[in-house]
Amino acid sequence: MPPRLVGSGRIKGMAQLHQALPLIERQHALIEELRARAPRYVAASVLAERTGTTVRTVERDVARLVAAGVPVQVKRGPGGGYRLDVRPALPPITLTPGEAAALIASLVAVGPYISATARTALDKLLSALVPAR
Repeated sequence: MPPRLVGSGRIKGMAQLHQALPLIERQHALIEELRARAPRYVAASVLAERTGTTVRTVERDVARLVAAGVPVQVKRGPGGGYRLDVRPALPPITLTPGEAAALIASLVAVGPYISATARTALDKLLSALVPAR
């Protein structure tokens, strides 16, 4: 039996399950590093050191984020690097119960204790989804 893939298996480059969690953890760390340093550009070498990877891995992970629509800006040359073009604070958003369930499933798959922000995000989603008793 072939290895089970995350998702449908029809998406080129889809990671196998045992590969997906380290990828998610790295991308979360990468996004957090970029968010914390926004709006400054951060060199790939700095991101590699902070995430415990290589420059090439950072480049691949950033390419995946960009392909998914994450607003990462790339600046080539001296003083260049990557930056995340996001607001410092989010406006209120409305999620459908299905969207909240998808986010909850993702957080549970990664492990809600991977970071304090993952835990608080899960808590907020659950409190919005579950009716008060």
